[in-house]
Amino acid sequence: MAAALSSMTGFARSEGNADGMAWAWELRSVNGRGLELRFRLPPGLDGLEPALREAAGKRLKRGNVTANLTVRRDEAPRMAPDPAALDQVLALALALAQRIPGAEPPRAEALLALPGVLRPAAAEQSEAAQAGQSAAVAAGFAEALAALVAAREGEGARLLATLGLQIDEIAALCARAGAEAADQPAAQRARMLESVRALIGELPALPEERIAQEVALLAAKSDVREELDRLDAHLHSARALLAEAAAIGRRFDFLVQEFNREANTLCSKSASVALTATGLALKAAIEQLREQVQNIE
Repeated sequence: MAAALSSMTGFARSEGNADGMAWAWELRSVNGRGLELRFRLPPGLDGLEPALREAAGKRLKRGNVTANLTVRRDEAPRMAPDPAALDQVLALALALAQRIPGAEPPRAEALLALPGVLRPAAAEQSEAAQAGQSAAVAAGFAEALAALVAAREGEGARLLATLGLQIDEIAALCARAGAEAADQPAAQRARMLESVRALIGELPALPEERIAQEVALLAAKSDVREELDRLDAHLHSARALLAEAAAIGRRFDFLVQEFNREANTLCSKSASVALTATGLALKAAIEQLREQVQNIE
C-alpha cells in the first residue's frame, strides 16, 4: 500500500468508562519543525506518559501535539482534614482568643469551614481497579491516536490535490518564461551593440571586435536558460516527492527554497517587461506553494 501524504494539523477525541471512572482524550496537532509531544494527565495516571509518548512517536514524525486527558469519578469525593492546615489555623485561633478578653474558644465547625482545612481524600481503590482504569485509558489513547493519524492523512489528501495544481501552475509559468526568454540574449546583444556603435565615433581607437566581445559577455549574463533548466529539474523533484508522500515535509521545504532562488535570479536577469511580469507571477506561485508545504509532515 502506498504511503499517504500527511498534514501536521488535526484533532481527535475518544472517551469511555472503566471501573467507576469516565475519561476523555483530546488530541490536537499543529505545525512544528519537529515532533513535540505535550501530555496533560491527572494525578494517579501520569505514570502512563512514557508508554503513551513512545506510542505517539511511532505514528507521528512532525508536529506540535497536545494530548489532554480528563477524568470524572462516579462517587462523590470524601473530605478529610489536612493535619498541617488544621494545626496552623487552630494555633492562630487560640492565640487570638487569648488576646481578646472574654472571647470564646474557636468552634470546630468554624475551623473546618476555613479554606484549605478540608481537602478531598484519595479514594481507596484495589490494585485490580486501578489497573483496569489505566488499561482503559491507554486503549482510549491508542484509539484517539489512530483517529488523529487518520485526520492528518485526510488533510494530507486535500493538500496533495492543492500541491499538484500549484506545481502545474509553476510549470506553466516556467514554459511561458522560456518562450518569452528565447530571443532575449540576441535581442539584448543587438540593443547594446547598437548603443555602443553610436558612441564609437568618440572612441575611434577601440576595436569593434573588442566591443562585440564585451557586448556578447553582457548579453550572456541576461540568458536565463540555466535558471529555467534548474526550475524544470525542481519540478521533476517536486512531483517525485509527492509520489513518495511519506514524511517529505522537510525535503519539500528545502526544495521550495531552491525554487525561489531560481525565480529571483530569473527576475534579476530579465530584460523585458513580459519576462519580468512572468517572473513575478512565478515568485507569487512559489510563495503559495511554500505556504502549503509548511503543513506537510
